[in-house]
Amino acid sequence: MEAVDFTNYPAEIQSAANKYEDFIRARLEPDLTQVVADRDAVYNRMSEYLKLKTHIETIRSQNLDELETKVDLGSNFYAKAFVPDTEFLFVNVGFGFHLQMTLNEADEFIDQKVKHMEKLADKYTEEANQIRAKIKMA
Repeated sequence: MEAVDFTNYPAEIQSAANKYEDFIRARLEPDLTQVVADRDAVYNRMSEYLKLKTHIETIRSQNLDELETKVDLGSNFYAKAFVPDTEFLFVNVGFGFHLQMTLNEADEFIDQKVKHMEKLADKYTEEANQIRAKIKMA
């Protein structure tokens, strides 16, 4: 935000301008930061679901009955994993719950989940744009 010099204005205007600038710094900017972080988190989760969908398509296209892969344990630390049967997989459905699904069920779930996440990300984007507009008006 560009600082404006209000020293040549009456005291009431200086006071009001300072209060508004304080409101922007104390409320709007942190709100904008949080909304953008929330939107980015949604995009990151969406990316994970889309990766899973790609893996499902690979399993189908190559007609794999078993699978040897690497699993990210966190912080880009990978471990080898062997899946003896690719008929079922466990999908994170939210709130720490994982459900066993067939490839078709997982595919359908991912489609629905991604649509929901796109709407949520759009909501966060709109909210961020509204906050930016309020900041810009200052």
